[in-house]
Amino acid sequence: MIFIKREFDAYLDEMDKITILLPSGNYNGESAFFTLTNQESTYPLEIIDRKTLQNTVKYICKTNTPISIGSKYMIIDEHDRKTDLQIGAVIRTEAFDEAFFYEKDDLGAKYQKGETTFTLWAPTASAVKIKLVAPKSKEGIFYSLIPEEKGIWRITVQGDLEGFLYTYLVCVNLVWREAVDPYAISSNINSEAAVIVDKERVNIPKVSMLPFMDATDAIIYELHVRDFSSHPKSGMIHKGKYAAFTEDQVEESVIGITGVSYLQSIGVTHVELLPLNDFGGVDEAEPDKDYNWGYNPLLFNVPEGSYALDANDPYSRILELKNLINTLHQKDLRVIMDVVYNHVYVREDSSFEKIVPGYYFRHDEHGMPSNGTGVGNDIASERKMVRKFILDSIKFWLQEYDVDGFRFDLMGILDVQTMNTVKEAVSIIKPGAIILGEGWELNTPLAADRKAMILNAKKMPGISFFNDMVRDSIKGSTFNLFDRGFALGNTHKTTLLKQTLAGSVQIDPNHKGLFLEPVQSINYVESHDNHTMWDKMAVCNSHEEEVTRIKRHRLATSVILLSQGVPFLHAGQEFFRTKGGEENSYRSPDSVNNLDWERKERYAESVDFVSGLISLRKAHKALRLSTAAEIKKHVRFPFEKGNMLMYHLSDVKQYGKYNHILIIFHNGTNAENVSLPLSGEWDVLVEGSTAGNSPIRKVINEIQVPPISTVVLAQY
Repeated sequence: MIFIKREFDAYLDEMDKITILLPSGNYNGESAFFTLTNQESTYPLEIIDRKTLQNTVKYICKTNTPISIGSKYMIIDEHDRKTDLQIGAVIRTEAFDEAFFYEKDDLGAKYQKGETTFTLWAPTASAVKIKLVAPKSKEGIFYSLIPEEKGIWRITVQGDLEGFLYTYLVCVNLVWREAVDPYAISSNINSEAAVIVDKERVNIPKVSMLPFMDATDAIIYELHVRDFSSHPKSGMIHKGKYAAFTEDQVEESVIGITGVSYLQSIGVTHVELLPLNDFGGVDEAEPDKDYNWGYNPLLFNVPEGSYALDANDPYSRILELKNLINTLHQKDLRVIMDVVYNHVYVREDSSFEKIVPGYYFRHDEHGMPSNGTGVGNDIASERKMVRKFILDSIKFWLQEYDVDGFRFDLMGILDVQTMNTVKEAVSIIKPGAIILGEGWELNTPLAADRKAMILNAKKMPGISFFNDMVRDSIKGSTFNLFDRGFALGNTHKTTLLKQTLAGSVQIDPNHKGLFLEPVQSINYVESHDNHTMWDKMAVCNSHEEEVTRIKRHRLATSVILLSQGVPFLHAGQEFFRTKGGEENSYRSPDSVNNLDWERKERYAESVDFVSGLISLRKAHKALRLSTAAEIKKHVRFPFEKGNMLMYHLSDVKQYGKYNHILIIFHNGTNAENVSLPLSGEWDVLVEGSTAGNSPIRKVINEIQVPPISTVVLAQY
C-alpha cells in the first residue's frame, strides 16, 4: 500500500472537472491557484466556482488536460500543499460509461489444463494483483495484472490451476482492497475466495424439452429448496439439500407421495425456486443453525453452498444443482430461478464496491447511496457495465444450468431498457422462457418513466408482473391484516374481480387495463412474502369456523386458476399452508418455514380440488387465452351482484370440446339459485369440493350455487 498524508481532498467528478476541498482552518481555506501534476508534466487548473462550506472551502476546477483514469495524479495548491487526485463522481457520468464500456464476453477466469486467463474490469484501479492459493495450502502466490483498454486488467498464468483459490487485490485511490471475482462460477465455503474449476467436469448432458411457447399455459409453483424437504415427515433423506429433488419417488405410509413425484402429480408446469445463487445469512459450515430465504446475494453466478452435500467441494454445489434441474426436466417440470439483481447483501463488503467503488450502485443528489430496496443499496442497472453484468449472468444461468425462466426480485428498482434487453437475449437463447418480476414502484433515483415497474408494463411487452390488484381484490390488502377481499367476504370487489378474470387487459372503453396482453399478469393471492392466506384468515375471519375458511380459501385459489393470465401458487397453498401467523419468515427456523407434508394428507380433499382445477385449466385453452383480442372477443359477464359474479367464455369451440364455459364465483353464506344464460343442457365440472374435467352431473336452465363456492359449467 502507498501511504500519503492528505493535506486536503481532491476528486475527479467529471472527465474535465475536479472538486477540491480545502480545510478552512489553514489559510482560511484560500488558494489563488491549483496545479495538476503527474510523473511527466504539470498543468494549471482553472477555478470556475468557489463556495464556503461549514468547515471547508469548495473549489470546482476545470482541466484542459485529458485525465487518464487509473493513473496517479497530484494536486498542489498555492501554499504548496499536496494531495492525490481521487476518483469521485466521474464514475457515475455518461462520459465514463461510454469511455469504459467493454463489450467482450471474456470476463472472469478461463481455465485450460495448461493455463488460466484472468480478466477483470477495474477502470479506476491504479494497480491490480491476483492472489492464488493452491489446494490444501495457506500460502498465497501473487501476480500483477496488465492494464489494457476500456479498464480491463488481464493475466495468463501458466500451469494447471484446477482447484486453486483466487481473489483480486485492487488499488483505487491509493487503498488496496481484496475482492472475490464477481464473475466467479464456484467458491470455497462461505464465499471467501473464488475457486478455479474445470467446466468439463460439470458438463453433464441436459434433458431435451420442447420450447414452452405460450406463458399463459404455465402454472407456476413457488418453492424454497430447504422448505421442500426439511419437514421430519418429508420422506426425503437429504433434507434441505439440492439432492432431495433427485431422490427416487418416496411414499410415506401415512402421508402418501411426497417430493418431486408429488409436484408432478398435482399438475403444475413450472417450479419457481427462491434464490439459488450464493447468499449470506447462513453459515455454509453449519447450515442447520440458521435459515434464510436467500435474498442476500453475495456471488451471483455461484450456487448456494448451504444446499450442497459438501460446501467445501467446489464441484458439489454445481453438479447437485444441475442434477436437480435435470430431474425436474425429466418429470416435465420446468425451473424458474428467483434472481436478486436489485441489491447486494452489504454494499461495502461487496465485490462490486471493492473493485470499482461507487459505480455499481445508485446515489442520491447528495452523493449518498440510495435505498429504494430497503436494505441499504440499489443496483444501478442503467449503467452499461452493470447492465452487462446482469445480462452476462442471465445468459450464464440459461446456458450452463438450462433454467427455464427468471423471477426478478424488486424488478421496479431495475430500468426498462435492461429488462427489455434481458427479455430479448433470453428469447434468443431459450424461446419460451418466462420472465416475471415484482413491479413495485420504489423510491430509487431513477426517472419514473425508466423504472421497470407495473405502471410501465406496456413498455415491456412479454415481461410478466406480479399483479397486486389481483391479490388484494381476492384476498384483501397485504398491508392491512383485517382488510378482506372478495373470497373473504367483501361484497364491493366484483369490478376488480372482473378485471382479474379478464387478465387485466382492456376489454371495454371504461377500463384501460394494466397490461398489453394477458401473459403480463401473474395472478396470485400468496407467496413467500407476508402472511399466508390461511394465516390472514385466522385473524380477519376468526369469527368463522374452519370449515367456512376452507371454502373461502378454495374460492380464492379457484379464481387464480380460472382467470386469464398466468396462475401462481405458493407451495402448500393447496393444503392451506401456515407459518403459525408469522408475517415475515425470511430467517425463521425450519419449524416455521418447512412444507408440512402432513397437512397434504389432512387436507387431501383440497389438494384434489386444486389438482382438478389445474387439469381443467390444462384441458381447455379458453381458460388460458393468449391475447387481449381473444379475451375481448370471448369474455362476458352476464350477471353480477356484490356476492356473486358470473364469468362466461362464449363461442370457444375452437379452443376445446365445449362451446361455452360458465363460471360462477359466490362468496355468500347461503345457497342461491341462478338462471343460466343459455337454454339446454350443461355439464357441471366444478361444484362444492369437487373439480376436474369430467362432468359431475348435468343441469338445465338453472343451478343452485352452494355457499362460498365456485361452480363451473360447460355446454357443447
